[in-house]
Amino acid sequence: MYIKLKRNDKIGLFFFLAFVLSTSLIWLFEERFNPEQWQSQPLTRYKMVDDIIESEILLGKTKNAVFLLLGEAIPSTLEGKEHLMYSLGKPPSFFEPKKERLVVVFENNLVVKVIHKQD
Repeated sequence: MYIKLKRNDKIGLFFFLAFVLSTSLIWLFEERFNPEQWQSQPLTRYKMVDDIIESEILLGKTKNAVFLLLGEAIPSTLEGKEHLMYSLGKPPSFFEPKKERLVVVFENNLVVKVIHKQD
């Protein structure tokens, strides 16, 4: 049995399948946060940063708890609120890669915000 689709239906089906495929591939290849990998492979941290931010795993944690999960932070020149900064490595790029950092912002010794910063 062969179903004849109209031109607009074919276009809609194509875009729907492209969306499902791209979403599946992004989910499949995006790495989940792994504390051991974070500390042992600092040049590939950029693969886990989205999971850290989206899962809100750090929100409400103390500075000591963040040190246990992420390890020692790099020195920071940012002014303002108390924070920790972690280097994420350099993701592959066709252009000159920018330095990427994870900034963990504290208020009253608890994490209130996690930011993915590009220099």
